[in-house]
Amino acid sequence: MWRLKSIRHKASRSANDLEELKLKKREFEKALRQARRDRQLISKRLLQNVDDEDEDEESVETGSAPLSPEQVRELIRGVQCGGEEKAAPLASLRKALRNPDTQLTFIKIRGITLLWWRPLASLYTSCCRPEMLLNKSSCKLSSSCVSLTYHVSLKAVMACGIIPHLISALTPDAEFGFGAAIECAWCLHYLVSSDVDHSMLLAQGALSQCTAVLVTLGGAVARGNLVDGMELLIWPLLRCLGNLLVQSKGCDVMPEDTRLLATLCVFSQAYLHSHPALCRESLWALNNLTAGSSGFCSGLLLLKLVPVLIQLLSFSKGINSMVLRVVGNIGYHGTQYCVGLIQAGLLTALCATLKMAEPEVVTLSLELLHMLLSSSPQVLVEFTRMNGVPLLEAIQYNSEAEQRVRAAYILHHHFPSFSEVDETCSS
Repeated sequence: MWRLKSIRHKASRSANDLEELKLKKREFEKALRQARRDRQLISKRLLQNVDDEDEDEESVETGSAPLSPEQVRELIRGVQCGGEEKAAPLASLRKALRNPDTQLTFIKIRGITLLWWRPLASLYTSCCRPEMLLNKSSCKLSSSCVSLTYHVSLKAVMACGIIPHLISALTPDAEFGFGAAIECAWCLHYLVSSDVDHSMLLAQGALSQCTAVLVTLGGAVARGNLVDGMELLIWPLLRCLGNLLVQSKGCDVMPEDTRLLATLCVFSQAYLHSHPALCRESLWALNNLTAGSSGFCSGLLLLKLVPVLIQLLSFSKGINSMVLRVVGNIGYHGTQYCVGLIQAGLLTALCATLKMAEPEVVTLSLELLHMLLSSSPQVLVEFTRMNGVPLLEAIQYNSEAEQRVRAAYILHHHFPSFSEVDETCSS
């Protein structure tokens, strides 16, 4: 990307000055484009407040009297007991932790990490009943004790042995449904979004397991099996996937599986109308998957998934801009990739997005247009035939400053005869 404060009259520049300016523009554009891509890669999606508990119950629990340190210790000791005795104190602790004062007491207890995380890990390592994992009295701790991992030693949490069991529990249980898997996925998301050592998570299979479960769910969605609650599991898995992809660049655990491309496209289509935010989340993960990866970008072209993405350009709420970022990742790899985008119908689609009212969409469209026009002289002819030049001229005079400068640059760089006529008339 690049930005200029003004464009001087063409006739006032010498040939050397003009060439120097063009060179600086290209260097600045390349640097800013890379900066944008880096920012997009490292952006982390934070946990949304997705609590399906009854609001009245929550307000009652939040307003209950705070527990003393000894009462908190007693509940934790109850969780440490074996057999059937775990469930009741676990439920009581969950309710108590809704109170901010009790949370503070919990955090301040000396040695709380060892007192709490080891018995929590035992829920996964011991032969406890599946319904105990499924029960929200234990699983909902992901939205109250697990959020407290930011206040206790994350290293101790990682070392307590819970992570492999947490990862293995991401697969939905055939008998008890999605409940436990959903809560474990949110637990993993908390850890992935924190500052823990992601190499340990990657080595223990967090990325590969998230990928495997998502591909399985994508197959079910593609067959039309939209089971209630499935989207609640897809959501945190996408968050984990997108953030882990940032950390796994260059690692051997990178899931080079083109089925994941199809899966993310399936999600973006299936949930477009019912859950548009989930559609956008799928595209965000797809952006992180394709950024800097020629293999995955080639996969989108070879699997003919680009037309599927182009169909989403007419939808707002951040969906169209995210699609433009994904196809921008493809075009970034050079001429042959741009040719593939043109064959998929992107040039025609850009003529539509350039007319949209969203500044970000217009900016990204202009950036993509510059890539395509630079790929082949035939694209210039085709864009002219589609009355694209008058569209750029309209943007040059009627849009925001950044779009005006971009449009002016494209006109000057790719259509000098038109810009010369325009400047002569204006002078």
